[in-house]
Amino acid sequence: MPEGHTLHGLARDLNAAFAGTSPQVTSPQGKFAEGAALLDGRKVLEASAWGKHLFVEFEADAWLHVHLGLIGKLSILPRGEGVPPVQGQVRLRLLTDDHVADLRGPNLCAVVTPEHVEGVTARLGPDPLRPDPDSETAWKRVSRSNRSIAELLMDQSVVAGIGNVYRCELLYRHRVDPFRPGREVRRATWDAMWQDICELMPLGLAAGQILTMPDQVEDAKAALAAGEPVVPGERRYMVYRRAQEPCRVCGSKVRTRVVAGRNLFWCGRCQRRR
Repeated sequence: MPEGHTLHGLARDLNAAFAGTSPQVTSPQGKFAEGAALLDGRKVLEASAWGKHLFVEFEADAWLHVHLGLIGKLSILPRGEGVPPVQGQVRLRLLTDDHVADLRGPNLCAVVTPEHVEGVTARLGPDPLRPDPDSETAWKRVSRSNRSIAELLMDQSVVAGIGNVYRCELLYRHRVDPFRPGREVRRATWDAMWQDICELMPLGLAAGQILTMPDQVEDAKAALAAGEPVVPGERRYMVYRRAQEPCRVCGSKVRTRVVAGRNLFWCGRCQRRR
């Protein structure tokens, strides 16, 4: 499932392509025909993301709410000459003279009200990629819970936007026991993790790829500091999808177990901190 940096990247690209325009909105697949008709020809005001939810505000208080789920994809491309042919099952298409955006396989695609958007965001935890995210709210939900920190990091009402890759890698980077109950996690540990994720996710947004390896993180930070683009490199991780491979630090085998519906990866020797 796409993690928060991907949705913020899509919001950024939608704004660049469609903000201020009045696109033709259709549903080539037909499943969103009524919703598309409501949005067709309305001006796009702004696209935004909160965690794994994408919102597009149109004029006259109409909002598009998208959740990609496990298989959803949204492509945003220059149009070129003519109308691009529809490829695959396109739930929603936005089309102007300059750009085309095709949405395929989303878990959710709906026209909603401003009140609906407010209700969704009120249920979500702070998003590290939004301005001034409220770390205190996240800490309160962690520190009062008997659930494991590995479960809590996947709970979008605790922190919005973290998925399985960031969960595994964040816990490893801070040597945290993933099965430690939230109420037993030290405040200093949580503060360090929060600061880290608030630095890692913008790097992922800039690179279009999750970066957690120390060398890749430092290279990305240096590029941003110099005003240069962050060039994504080889996809490498400390523990994610490395079950039975040696830990990069201690050499013991990386373990795996399903936690909160996804395969958790961790090092039993390195990750003992709380």
